[in-house]
Amino acid sequence: MRKLFGTDGIRGVANTYPMTIETAMQVGRAIAFTVKDKVKGHRIVIGKDTRISGYMIENALAAGICSMGVDVLLVGPLPTPGIAFITTSMRADAGVVISASHNPFQDNGIKIFSSDGFKLPDQVEAHIEELMSSERMAALRPVADEVGKATRIDDARGRYIVFLKNTFPKEYTLDGFHVVLDCANGATYGVAPWVFRELGAKVTPLAITPDGKNINFQCGALHPELMAAKVREVGADIGLALDGDGDRLIVADEHGEIVDGDHIMAICAQDLIRRRKLKKKTLVATIMSNMGLEVAMERMGGRMIRTGVGDRYVVECMRRKGYSFGGEQSGHLVFLDHITTGDGILAALQLLSVMKKHHKPLSELSGIMESYPQVLKNVRTASRIKVENIPDFIGTVRAMEDKLGSTGRILVRASGTEPVIRVMVEGQDGDLIGQMADELCDLVRKHERGVSSAAA
Repeated sequence: MRKLFGTDGIRGVANTYPMTIETAMQVGRAIAFTVKDKVKGHRIVIGKDTRISGYMIENALAAGICSMGVDVLLVGPLPTPGIAFITTSMRADAGVVISASHNPFQDNGIKIFSSDGFKLPDQVEAHIEELMSSERMAALRPVADEVGKATRIDDARGRYIVFLKNTFPKEYTLDGFHVVLDCANGATYGVAPWVFRELGAKVTPLAITPDGKNINFQCGALHPELMAAKVREVGADIGLALDGDGDRLIVADEHGEIVDGDHIMAICAQDLIRRRKLKKKTLVATIMSNMGLEVAMERMGGRMIRTGVGDRYVVECMRRKGYSFGGEQSGHLVFLDHITTGDGILAALQLLSVMKKHHKPLSELSGIMESYPQVLKNVRTASRIKVENIPDFIGTVRAMEDKLGSTGRILVRASGTEPVIRVMVEGQDGDLIGQMADELCDLVRKHERGVSSAAA
């Protein structure tokens, strides 16, 4: 059982448990111990986004790793997929990302890639937690010249930019394309503008001046309305909004209409099917993806299977069953033929290549899929709670599901990264599903008030 690691690493408010320098140092020591247990010649990559707390966590991680006799390669601010790429490119034993992804700046997190560039499976994360609280590492305390050292890799951004450009078809350029690019004041600010400009696009950049505290603030993939408005203002061909660590993409068409991850997957899946590049004609999505995506995949001669929420579970399914493309409605898109994890910039390039190939605007391409009405609501709680402990909740959900029948879905889950209950209701009647979502949220809030009163 994991206690520190959630669906995407360890995450919390920086400088409070579990995101303390003490925890970071122990995580570093445990990762180093794990890789030393397997092979010789040890190096671990550390990268981060632009949060002010990244400095202290980076130093604590590096200290823990070096204290176990393993060297550290510091790449500075770089998107999460860029760190996965550098880890494999440098033949490192592991890669560590310091980021809380789309969360506000006061949060931070630690997620880990293995030497092959894939996120660690649950059992390995559980093993790291076990090491952190055991005495096994105490026996290995190197001294003198056996301690590790830290080296900065100054050209990491350049290496990643070259890699990204090489994923775009060599017969095309982006000459004539006007792109609005929102970097969320995050890790892509020093990479993404260069990629699109060097391929020939005119770029109108947004949120490229990080100050340590403005990451994701009213910008980026969580707030694409800024990008969409700029598309309409300047008459751009497309808008691209990335999140703080660059593994997520939300776009806007030439009219400034938002296009989410489901529609991007439908467009790219159809292109892959036509080129016979979608392995087993199967798209891997999560339980959050719209039913309309399932219908669209069937119509184009493919199929869609679902996993639990989290791009790591999408990737695990793809690797286990031999699939090549998958992602999430939220904009995590994984092109496994190119990279091992979700990559917002790479996904944008694949989408642009389809537009270029077919000479069609995004508004026309996105018509491939019609979304069922879907309501998504979040209820923040004082602490993590289980919905099955809320009186009458499960019975209410079952009654609602009976009413929706086969034309709708209800999904209620606790967030794996913050104390939030997420409610999703999908169906053909927009008013009905809105009422159902409100009722379920009210049940959560009522339970939360009862718990608070009892505690007082």
